[in-house]
Amino acid sequence: MSTASDTAHDAAEAPGPGRGTGDGEEKLPLFALLALATAVFITSLTETLPAGLLPEMSRDLGVSESATGQTVTVYAVGTALTAIPLTAATSSWRRKKLLLTAVAGFALANTVTAVSSLYGLTMVARFVAGVAAGLAWALLAGYARRMAPVHLQGKAMAVAMAGIPVALSLGVPAGTFLGDWLGWRAAFASMTALTVVLFAWILAVVPDFPGQPRGERPELLRTLRVPGVTPVLFVTLVFVLAHTILYAYIATFLDDVGMGGSTGLVLLVFGGASLLSIWIVGAQINRRLRLLTVGGAVLVAVAAALLAVLSDSTALVYVAVVLWGLGWGGVPTLLQTAVGDAGGDHADAAQAMLVTLWNAAMAGGGIVGGVLLDALGSESFPWTVGLLLLPVIAVILYARHAGFPARRPGATASASRVSPVRPSGRPRPDTCS
Repeated sequence: MSTASDTAHDAAEAPGPGRGTGDGEEKLPLFALLALATAVFITSLTETLPAGLLPEMSRDLGVSESATGQTVTVYAVGTALTAIPLTAATSSWRRKKLLLTAVAGFALANTVTAVSSLYGLTMVARFVAGVAAGLAWALLAGYARRMAPVHLQGKAMAVAMAGIPVALSLGVPAGTFLGDWLGWRAAFASMTALTVVLFAWILAVVPDFPGQPRGERPELLRTLRVPGVTPVLFVTLVFVLAHTILYAYIATFLDDVGMGGSTGLVLLVFGGASLLSIWIVGAQINRRLRLLTVGGAVLVAVAAALLAVLSDSTALVYVAVVLWGLGWGGVPTLLQTAVGDAGGDHADAAQAMLVTLWNAAMAGGGIVGGVLLDALGSESFPWTVGLLLLPVIAVILYARHAGFPARRPGATASASRVSPVRPSGRPRPDTCS
């Protein structure tokens, strides 16, 4: 997940893509945003690819499936431990330089994973990939926001974050099919090849922006006292934990309900529903942030209930997966937007904490899922997901005034065209007509 450390220091030296050029025309720089979406795709797919390859990786590395599931955990640990310190240490770097550094890190880590035959070396490579993700997530959402006028920032973030459901809908199933065909190592090698292409793409089309002036650092403790920030962070931690418990071990769960040969197809259905979800969120987030967040949590809870009691029906498993994807797909965009808006002048620190908690939850999901698998079996996963989502829904409903309001503050198109204002109420330094 990403921080919006860039949003506080938009470039003032040029209008920039999507800002307009004085003729009243304001458009999204789609080709540059699609490069960011591809970076999100690589980040998300690198993190979740083992979910579709767990049995094959387990056999090849000579460890149990629960141990192999920790390749997801160690990736998330790498991100959670490094997101805030790396964001602070590199805050003055030019944004394009930082993004290219992160992309290079993914190329290295995925190459080592593809050739490693040692479990320990594979875990080290996965940790390095997580560190690269900490760098990437520290700027991707903010990068997307800086490319767009304020009334299009929600759509810009939705385009960039579309890489997440695309990774789930196409990437993980494709990696699973490729793993079945050529072996799991080929799936990771293909990630390296895609990363090399992305590196050249970023060099060619993505604009550069300055980092923060030296000496400016997030004020984390003060940020927690800002109304609305803590509820969003709580929802992030518990929602992501619930999702990861099931998703990290989806291949094992399906195998135990007699659908082991359908993992790729199930993930394809899940990702397709996620794509539809993020399209809906991108179109409605400014006016219906609260409703979309509540709806997402409820849909995932209903999906978990179906999987808990009706997993013996193949058709109902697919229904549950569709509901799961519809509920989950837009969650990254919703939570990043909510915490950025709630944080106001402290949006940078709020986003940094969201990144850390998101990846701590990913790591926790891998660990808790492994414990549940060994102790109670995979049938315990959906029950656990459902129980965890009850407080999530309660907090979203409670935080109706600060955290999850019905409408985003300052996001109307008319206001932004007359006097561009950032969600926190601060004037934009690069105001243009």
